[in-house]
Parts: sequence; structure tokens; C-alpha cells
Amino acid sequence: MPGFPWKKFRRSAEVNSNSDWMSQLPPKLHTVPLYDLAIPGSHDSITYDLDVNSSIVEPQKLRRFSKICCVRKIVHRWASTQDATVTEQLDAGVRYLDLRIARKPNDPDPTRLYFYHGLYTRTDVENKHTLKSCWDIDKNIIVSYDYKANQDLWMKITYFYGNSMKPADIESRLCRALEKERPYQYFFVCGLNLTLPNDARILKYILRLCDNFHNVILRSLPKMVQWLKKQSGQKMNIVASDMVTRDDFVTTVIELNSINGKA
Repeated sequence: MPGFPWKKFRRSAEVNSNSDWMSQLPPKLHTVPLYDLAIPGSHDSITYDLDVNSSIVEPQKLRRFSKICCVRKIVHRWASTQDATVTEQLDAGVRYLDLRIARKPNDPDPTRLYFYHGLYTRTDVENKHTLKSCWDIDKNIIVSYDYKANQDLWMKITYFYGNSMKPADIESRLCRALEKERPYQYFFVCGLNLTLPNDARILKYILRLCDNFHNVILRSLPKMVQWLKKQSGQKMNIVASDMVTRDDFVTTVIELNSINGKA
């Protein structure tokens, strides 16, 4: 059918089929601890909302150049890892969100918090109502902080990632983690996300004037999803990715609950 938006249709179908996937699990999985389920997650979940006009938060070496528009635009192109809103991610089946929160310096309201990754988001945490909306409809939320001072509420969740821009390196690192480093009876995350170098090698990527992180991710994600499908027999827990509504990532993670003998 010429002109039919197949990609949009495919995404809508996946959202409809996975929006309530946890309640659709077989009855024998209803009593399985959450750390024994394969759960789709998103990495840097709010980066679809980065404000190119805000000051630079990270990397620290670029903060002094915050007033230069072209520098902010480069940071924006390479800090954005998601193209779907939180609501769209949740509707697609994502059940783990990676939220990075900070205050803006010299903000008139010192209590206002923003999400960030490279830049601040356009809207603040309160306006997003990420947690409050869930509480209002009687949904359960587990909050884990990555700071020791706040871990009385919930211990830090271990996050394994490849620290590389190469899918093969990421897959190798995650294989080692699953075999030797994976915690038992605790939550843990396998991050399929790419990671830009924190030294001069980053120039290899950010100086590509016609490229951006979205494009790089979309070129790599199919390979990592194929690797994920082959993890038969491995007990996966949370699996986090960039561009989570693409390439059947969510469906692949959910199906691990059956492939790995859990259903």
C-alpha cells in the first residue's frame, strides 16, 4: 500500500501489545521476585526534552563554553538518547526509568529540580509528575538512589554497561557480567547503551556535522537486540537501552521471560 506509514503502525501495535505486559504474565510468574524477571528499561529516559538554550551541565570541560550556541547544539545532538516521551515509553512497556536530576545554578527557585544529560531539560521534575501520576492511580513505584547518603530508602541498583561505542565490546562486557559479576536476589541492569569516550577520541564522533547520537544508536541497536535474543539460559533482570521504542527492543526483553524458561 503506497504511502502507508508502516513504521508508525508497527510502533502503535507494539505499544498496544506491551502496555500492560506484566499483568499478562502466566500465573506462575506472579509470585516470582522482580529481580528474577526480564524487565525493559530506558537509559537517560528524559533526554528527548533537553533544552538547547540551557547552560551545559556536563562534560565539565565544556561548561565554560555554555554561552556559545554552536557548542550547546553539539552537546544537544550527542546527549539526546531517547525520542519517545516518558508516557510513550511506559505505554510501550518500559518499566525502569533512568532519571538524572540536578538544580540549576542561580535559579530563582532553589528547590526546583530538572532532569539533565549534558544539558538541562526544558521542564522541571514537578511539571513532569513522573511519580505523582503513578501514585494517584494507585501504582507501585520502587525508587533507587545512586548516592550513598540516600540509600536508606533503597539500595543502589548495579548497572553493567560496556563503556564503548562498539556493540561487540558492549556485548562482551555484558557477557562477563552475567557470568561472573551478576548479583543474586538483587536488582541489576544490563545496559545496551553506547557510551561516548571521555577523552580526545570523542572528536571522532561529535565533529560529524551530518550525524547525531540518534543515528548512531539506530545503526547499532539492531545488532544488540539480536545479541539479546541469543541470551537463552541467562537470567536477565532489567535491560536498559537508548531509543527504547525502536527495533522491537521492548518485546525482545519481555519475551526473555518465556525463552529463558520462566513461563
